Amino acid sequence: MGFFSFLGRVLFASLFILSALQAFNEFGDDGGPTAKELVPKFTTFKENLSAKLGVALPNIDARHLVAIIITSKAIGGILFVVGSSFGAYILLFYLALVTPILYNFYNYSPENLQFGVKRILHGVLLSDFLQNVALFGALLFFLGIKNSLPKRQIKKKSPKSKTA
Repeated sequence: MGFFSFLGRVLFASLFILSALQAFNEFGDDGGPTAKELVPKFTTFKENLSAKLGVALPNIDARHLVAIIITSKAIGGILFVVGSSFGAYILLFYLALVTPILYNFYNYSPENLQFGVKRILHGVLLSDFLQNVALFGALLFFLGIKNSLPKRQIKKKSPKSKTA
């Protein structure tokens, strides 16, 4: 059972580790294609959040955001492979940070045919969003199982009674 658990963690974490490696190789001076895709979506997310909160949010450089994403995927994935709960929490942080930014359903209007509900439901956007939700759920399941298992208790030798 231990081998299959390790193999499952490796396969699960490979999604994060390989995507972090690809984003790192493409990073460059401007943050690479990840930053180019993230900047308009992050700007929209920040504007919507500022409007809801009524407070202007500080500007964050896209390269820094991409560096945080790459680092959290790589470190979280590696720690998850070795069975660390901290790695699972890092990956949860990553998914909680990125999912509302990348899959911005709040930005689409049902009246707009280009971004209508039908296109969202049948397009890639919904399936990618649901994939992130499923990954989030799998990490929560891992943490729940990990926390529900009893910790190994070190057996202490009971002192032998001395007979006189």
